[in-house]
Amino acid sequence: MLQLFRRTEAAPGAAQLEITHAGETYRVALKRVRGARRYILRVRTATRDVILTMPSRGSIASARDFAERHAAWIGTRLRRLPIAIPFADGAIIPIRGVDHVIRHCPRGRGNVWVEAQDAGVDHPALSLCVAGDAAFLARRVRDHLKLSARRDLEAAVRHYTSALGLPHRSVTVRDTTSRWGSCSATGTLNFSWRLIFAPAYVLDYLAAHEVGHLVHMNHSAAFWAVVHRICPATDRAEAWLKAHGASLHRFGGEVSATKVVEDELA
Repeated sequence: MLQLFRRTEAAPGAAQLEITHAGETYRVALKRVRGARRYILRVRTATRDVILTMPSRGSIASARDFAERHAAWIGTRLRRLPIAIPFADGAIIPIRGVDHVIRHCPRGRGNVWVEAQDAGVDHPALSLCVAGDAAFLARRVRDHLKLSARRDLEAAVRHYTSALGLPHRSVTVRDTTSRWGSCSATGTLNFSWRLIFAPAYVLDYLAAHEVGHLVHMNHSAAFWAVVHRICPATDRAEAWLKAHGASLHRFGGEVSATKVVEDELA
């Protein structure tokens, strides 16, 4: 059911606007950027929101006018995208690229575990069973997936640092929105825990990619030569991420009629 909001004028310095079009109301966050010379609308994948970048001295009235003129554009991009899949009983999520159905097992003796089941038209062959109170189901699933991602990434990083004769590096997992992995100037390796949803070779490739930055802190030909040498699945994984990477952000989100994708309109 759509929730409509009364249209109000935003006060100076307001963080967001609410605009209405064809009976729907959209919240548009404002982001003032020093040096910006134009207004740019973005509908983002990971955070499922609408951002309007504006010049630091731009007026709220001009920002509202721009957003309202392009309200149909915002709505179109929101409606094109699939519904978020929350961590709830009966939801189907991929783990290492293999579909699992979440099952609430309140009397189970463990916290979270995997069981095989008879596959059917409407459900996969594996269940992710979650014990305890239903109120804690989503948190327990998320914690389990984060731990699984960390273990897989630590193993992959250990493999690739060993292959390159480098000392092992610690791994940090976060819910990043702009990149799947990163390597800091000090050699700290960070990854998105959402890689646990992707096929195993994709997570494996991301580990190889960031370990490669321990040798070359750039994306030069020499860097790619290292990555391709230690990870033959590089091209396959890159293609998968390009085609399906944005979909990894849909799992574990709030129930919504829309999902957002990054785009821009000047």
